[in-house]
Amino acid sequence: MHSCSVLLYLGLLAGGPLATWTSFLINGVSVCITAAILAEICSALPISGSLYTWAGAAAGPKYGRFVGFIVAWWVAAAWVSIVAVVCEGLINWVFSLFNVFNVDFPGGISNDNIKWRAVLWIASEAFLMLSMAVTYLPARIYGITFRLAAALITFDFLLFIIWLPIGASKTYGLRTGRDALLTTFNGTGAPPGWNWMLSFLFTSSVLTGFDAAGHIAEETKNASAIAARSIFRSAVVTAAGGFITTIVLLFCMPDIVTLLGLDAPQPFVLVYSMALGRGGGTFMTIVGTITGLFSCSVTILAASRLVFAIARDGALPLSGWLSQVSPSGLPRNAATAVYILSALLLCTILPSTTAFTSILSAGTAQLMAAYGLIALLRLTMTPNSFQNTKFPLGRSRKLLYAVSAVMNAILFAVLVSPFTFPVTTATLNFGGVVFAGITIIGVACYLILPDDKWLSNQKMQLMYDGANQPIPEKQ
Repeated sequence: MHSCSVLLYLGLLAGGPLATWTSFLINGVSVCITAAILAEICSALPISGSLYTWAGAAAGPKYGRFVGFIVAWWVAAAWVSIVAVVCEGLINWVFSLFNVFNVDFPGGISNDNIKWRAVLWIASEAFLMLSMAVTYLPARIYGITFRLAAALITFDFLLFIIWLPIGASKTYGLRTGRDALLTTFNGTGAPPGWNWMLSFLFTSSVLTGFDAAGHIAEETKNASAIAARSIFRSAVVTAAGGFITTIVLLFCMPDIVTLLGLDAPQPFVLVYSMALGRGGGTFMTIVGTITGLFSCSVTILAASRLVFAIARDGALPLSGWLSQVSPSGLPRNAATAVYILSALLLCTILPSTTAFTSILSAGTAQLMAAYGLIALLRLTMTPNSFQNTKFPLGRSRKLLYAVSAVMNAILFAVLVSPFTFPVTTATLNFGGVVFAGITIIGVACYLILPDDKWLSNQKMQLMYDGANQPIPEKQ
């Protein structure tokens, strides 16, 4: 819900309300299809590493090692960058309260102001540190905290779908169905067709990360059923909740020109205040920030499992340290590495926000590439494998593989495309460059590291064979 509020303006700029909700509906269906494909293979191969091991197994023993290397780098870089992006986005969210309370800032609240970028960077680093601290809570306390966070997220969602519409109806008024759902807009300068397609930047950035449950499959009892089911349920809940949130926002926001004219890093914080008053708007902003804190800590944990899985077989510098676990069996060192890398990525805020914004596109694009590649490999290389999964897709599986591969290819193209036209050095999307660099690193590692160092052909054969045999359940 919170990510919809933060990123909805991207959809409004690219196509307006009509493109925003229709693209979300299309993307939501495709995400559920992709999640079903991942659940199918996760049930047959529930081990740490998730996406890259699944991609390797989907490629088959002959090409599995090569594919595994590339996808490992894609997803590891993606999840680390997502941690940084979440921190920066949440700080921008809460800092929009400066505009609500008319706080003057030297040089103005603008990304063109180096002083503002410095404050944003410091606060983002502090938020990252706080999120990291949450992951160090004892398991029993973290479990209680996580349940409280889940309750708070539910409370936030209920406030959003009940309180916000009531507040908007009593102040500036709800939009009509035609205005809220059928109007179009071109704020990107792109040709009309591509402007519409760019609305998928909003939807794909919201509808991602549903594979996180697979990262901790080895720590899950009865993982072949529970982890796989959790992947699909996460996608369905995210798609349904995100769609409801999007529709509510479209009815509760002012007209597009007024919304985009609001002077704040995140305009919907001002919308909250317009609808609910300063006190109510501040309350909802703070609640959303607290839920975001726990979401960030969960993202760190998911990323750390990927780093741990890669390091466990000695493929990274300091692998011995990274693969160590705490007395309770948690990969604390890998989580620390994720923190350090995310903190370094946040430093790119200082010279330019353009470079940092490209991180969002690159991170999401790498996940779309991984999702799509797995679907393509299942269609072309191993369409009849993993027959012992508890979540078979049946006779329709090849159609689902094809739909997922095509849709994720489209989303990838959108994510590496410039968002503002005509393109200048200030508006260039470096996501494609980042993606190419990460891919080259993956290929180089494949060529440099010997077969017995990481993802050996023998291991890929064992994983492939194991995925086609009944999985013993973890008790």
